Amino acid sequence: MGCSKWRAAFNFGPLRAQSKLSVFLTMIFLFTYLFYCLSEYCESLPGPAYEHPVSSNDGPEGERLLGAHDASPESLVRQQQSDSPNGLRSSNNISITNNFGSKKLPQAIIIGVRKGGTRALLKFLRVHPDVRAVGAEPHFFDRFYDKGLEWYRSLMPRTLEGQITMEKTPSYFITKEAPQRIHSMSRQAKLIVVVRDPVTRAVSDYTQSVSKSPELPSFQSMAFRNTTGLIDTSWSAVRIGIYAKHLENWLRYFPLSRFLFVSGERLVTDPAGEMGRVQDFLGLKRVVTDKHFYFNQTKGFPCLKKPVGSARPRCLGKSKGRPHPQIPSEVLLRLRDFYRPFNLKFYQMTGQDFGWS
Repeated sequence: MGCSKWRAAFNFGPLRAQSKLSVFLTMIFLFTYLFYCLSEYCESLPGPAYEHPVSSNDGPEGERLLGAHDASPESLVRQQQSDSPNGLRSSNNISITNNFGSKKLPQAIIIGVRKGGTRALLKFLRVHPDVRAVGAEPHFFDRFYDKGLEWYRSLMPRTLEGQITMEKTPSYFITKEAPQRIHSMSRQAKLIVVVRDPVTRAVSDYTQSVSKSPELPSFQSMAFRNTTGLIDTSWSAVRIGIYAKHLENWLRYFPLSRFLFVSGERLVTDPAGEMGRVQDFLGLKRVVTDKHFYFNQTKGFPCLKKPVGSARPRCLGKSKGRPHPQIPSEVLLRLRDFYRPFNLKFYQMTGQDFGWS
């Protein structure tokens, strides 16, 4: 009997020790995981592997070519839920509950321009761990201003100390009331404007609109007034490209030092270079560099390289990079002649030569 007791102890003792060791190691793993998540390490991983819905509508209500309905404030709030503390996603699309940080009014805003490359810029910026941005375009300073700043703040993602809150609404640049309203919110706001050759931008604008409404008249029919044959500056596709005129309105409220003018062309040909300028302007460490990009020959613009654990790289949607319709060369030439004095004035105002012929 005595030998049996000793034998039993000899056989099962190590099992009990192994069981205790397993529990101990499991607890250490769980506590370590919770520590990193609570400190928002999970959230700060560069490069979100998902894309927020972005409003493609731009400009005031009733403008020609823009047939999309305005989103309601309630739908915008629902769209922001993916950015809320209870709807965060890590790079492997796992939902993370997090109540840390606070919602702040944006310190930087991409205010324009439509079809200039604003969506690409925001997508590239969101790779940076210190940038938190609203997904959908809030349109607060042009459409929903009567909702008040607290409503606007509620749309923002939570940020930690040292992180920047941003939003993008390209129609702000051409909205008369936007400069004064943003100035009332913050005189220190940093304003980013992505500009592009106004002729190419107008054609791109028309291309997007006609893809949604194929029954629209030809580009030249929209660009020229029927009675006089003069260029129709009331058409939003043409009016947006008169950058100098819109900038004059903004400079009444903000000094030039509060603006960064990003070249839409260089954002395609040298995305890392332009992103370096943007990160410097925002006071961020240069985290987004050339190692994050590759050029997609099919789409004709740069894409972000696929993050670790992702099956594919991150490019803009199918609507980006669509082929433009054939526009008669004489129409494009007349538009270039029209824009030339405005372009030269814009170069003088900004101190930058964008090289638009």
